[in-house]
Formats: sequence, structure tokens, C-alpha cells
Amino acid sequence: MKLRKITSLTALLSFTILMLTSIILYIVPHGRVAYWSNWQLWGLSKDQWGNIHLNIGILFLISIFLHIYYNWKPILSYLKNQARQLKIFTKDFNLALILTLFVALGTYYEIPPVIWLIDGSSAIKDSAALKYGEPPYGHAELSSLKSFSAKMQLDLENSLQHLRNNGITVNSEKQTIKEIASLNKKTPQQIYLAMQPAETKNPGIPTLPDNPPPGFGNQSLAEICEKYHLNTDHILKALLRENISTEPSMSIRMIAGQNNISPFDVYLVIKTEGGKRKTEG
Repeated sequence: MKLRKITSLTALLSFTILMLTSIILYIVPHGRVAYWSNWQLWGLSKDQWGNIHLNIGILFLISIFLHIYYNWKPILSYLKNQARQLKIFTKDFNLALILTLFVALGTYYEIPPVIWLIDGSSAIKDSAALKYGEPPYGHAELSSLKSFSAKMQLDLENSLQHLRNNGITVNSEKQTIKEIASLNKKTPQQIYLAMQPAETKNPGIPTLPDNPPPGFGNQSLAEICEKYHLNTDHILKALLRENISTEPSMSIRMIAGQNNISPFDVYLVIKTEGGKRKTEG
């Protein structure tokens, strides 16, 4: 049994698993959506995939350090010129350095085509949010039934009755939405829907809440207008009156960054204008 071979094989295997978990984490929904919908892939949750990725990544780093140790001489040979003299900044090293810096700085400064990878992940995650639904507020699944009912302005006794009518077992009002969902083999979102009176489960056109809903900053202006039935031209004119320049395809976070304001400032303009139009209607 040779430690050098074991090190190389460990590096290979851990890299393979690391590549797989990286792809999965690239497409996994945003945390708030994953927790609310109890998202799983091959029986593993977002947190479990993340934990595997972290520990396998550490194993990969250790094996790589050992691999470098056992292959130090060949690595040094890569840093020698034709005269066999040690020279760090060789042509090959410089090209590798440029490539690495391009990816790192391109990500920081959001330069194409590097940023396309980030945009691709965001698009996939945003589509998952539309598919699985957004929670009413961050980590809503961790709230007790009592506090969740209060925050959602639902009568606790009525909520309990609706849950029982839907065949959902609740042991205590102190149980979290997540615990109730797990006990009944459902998602937190399904528990929330079961708590509501039948006539409110399809409320029609959604209205903008007082505070930005989770994931609001990642949505484009066009998506928000479509979701809340707002006139895009009216919203654009309202933003322009506040000296906020934008395009419908830009996300709220991008609009805020471009105009040196906060996403909440953008939200207030949209909400105010949207409220005016609905009042006029």
C-alpha cells in the first residue's frame, strides 16, 4: 500500500464528487425557496448537499496538498526554462495566471463571459422560485404555528381547524411549520395553504406588501410588473421622475446599484405608483 497512490486516487475521487455537488449547488433553488418547498434531489436536501460539498472540498484540498508534496519535483520542472533554470514567471505560468485572474476579476467586476455563469445560476434559481413558490417571509418554516398565524393575520383556532379538516396532525401550537410538515410528510408551503379558508387559497391578483417580499431584488422589473399586474410604462415613468434610470429587463438590485440607491428605495416607488393606479382603476 503506497500513500502516494492513495493520495492521487483520493484527489481524483474527491474532485469527481466535488464537481457533482458544484453542479447541484449551481442549480439548487435559493435557500428560502428550498426550505419552504422542502426541496430535495436524490433524497438529499439543500443543506445536506452543501455539507457534502464542504467536507469533500476539505478532503480534496488535503489530498491536493499531499499530491503537491509527493510530486514537487515534476511541478518544479514546470517552472524551469529551456536552460533548466528555475523561473516562476515562465510563459506557461503567465498564461495560467492570466486565465485565473481573468476569471477572478471578471467575476468581481461582472465582466462577460464570466458573469454569464452567475447569471445562468440566478436564472435557474429564479425559475425554481416561480415553480415552488416563495415563503411569505424569510425562514417562515421555522416559526411556530402560533407566531406564524399571528404574522399572517390568521386566526389560530380557525387555522387549527382547517389543518385538521385537511387531515393534518398538529400536536401543539408551539410546533414549527417545518415540524408539522415533517410529521405529516408535506412541505411547509402545503401546510400554509391548508391553514387558509378555501375562499382565500386563490386570492386572484396579488398585491405588493408593505415590505419587499423574499427574492424581490433578484427579479426583473418586467417580471414584477407581470406578477402584480402593473403597467410597465407607468412604472418606468414613475422611476424616471425620481431620477432612477432603468430598463424592464434589469433586476431591482441592478437598478439600485446603477443609481446608487437601495433596492428598498426602488420598491417604494413601484409600490407607490402601483397603489395609485389601482386606486384610480
